[in-house]
Amino acid sequence: MTKNKTDSKEYSFGLDSFGDLATGNDGKLLSYAESIRLVIEEAVLADKLGVDIIALGEHHREEYAISSPDMVLSAIASKTKHIKLASGVTVLSSDDPVRVFERFSTLDAVSNGRAQVILGRGSFTESFPLFGYDLQDYESLFEEKIELFSKLLKEEPVTWEGKHTQSLEAADVFPKTESGKLETYVGVGGSPQSVVRAAAYGFPLVLAIIGGSPDRFAPYVELYRRASEGFGHEAYPVGMHSPGFIADTDEEAVKVAFPLFKEAMDKVGKSRGWQPMSREHFLNEVKNGSMYVGSPETVANKIANAMKAVDAKRFDIVYGFGPMPAEARRHMIELYATKVIPRVRELMADK
Repeated sequence: MTKNKTDSKEYSFGLDSFGDLATGNDGKLLSYAESIRLVIEEAVLADKLGVDIIALGEHHREEYAISSPDMVLSAIASKTKHIKLASGVTVLSSDDPVRVFERFSTLDAVSNGRAQVILGRGSFTESFPLFGYDLQDYESLFEEKIELFSKLLKEEPVTWEGKHTQSLEAADVFPKTESGKLETYVGVGGSPQSVVRAAAYGFPLVLAIIGGSPDRFAPYVELYRRASEGFGHEAYPVGMHSPGFIADTDEEAVKVAFPLFKEAMDKVGKSRGWQPMSREHFLNEVKNGSMYVGSPETVANKIANAMKAVDAKRFDIVYGFGPMPAEARRHMIELYATKVIPRVRELMADK
């Protein structure tokens, strides 16, 4: 019996960075400026090695260097040729949809059509008071702004009146994209309402899976497809992203990653009431959950299994978690590009 062959070119693989402050050869934390320049260097390396996408998160916390992903992506655009340039995510709720469109259509121009904007509500809330928004409006802000953004994407004059947003009367927004379409996604952390919203506006979906078995997200993909059909929209291929770390061996990867992942997660957990991460919890996530930590072969097999379980066509790995040494980050990118991605493509091609 012949197995079904799948064209591996239909899959895409990316790197996500939250802009974590890295450490240098002396073990000291890099400055914000040094960390931003490091991300640019890493993106250039990823482009040369054939990684499909670099996605940069927006954060407004002391442990992260990147608060303006589109600015950093523009710098990357000037030094790269092929890699797609994505936000991961743009916190639309605390931003101006018009300005977001303008910034990313500009990025699309300087990069010759490589811009991607991934819209999200944001898993952190620091941007809301920082930009004068009330957290009590968390849901309604995103609902209103994504509706306005969906209209702006048509690249036609917009008439609009909102509760949280400006009023527009046949307002045209510039620059227009060269292709007539700004590539736009919605990032979702696991809320059924968010999945249905993405389907309602006809946006492709990227699932942020940061814990637990990826299998549990399969129903969300099915919900997205049913909802898209119900709204009369195309159900686009789904993407997913999860944290990970790759080293030459499983043992080395765990040794390096655990204290760094613990430091990063515990810092976030203090404000969310999480228990400190134990080694047992970490190892369980590595073995059964959504932390992709190990040798290239181990990580490749885990990514392939997760993509099959969710039926995802895109996988982005969040790298540089916590105050990771810059050299370890660079080596991970090299392993991901030269060993993990080709191996995942082999595994996915023979489903």
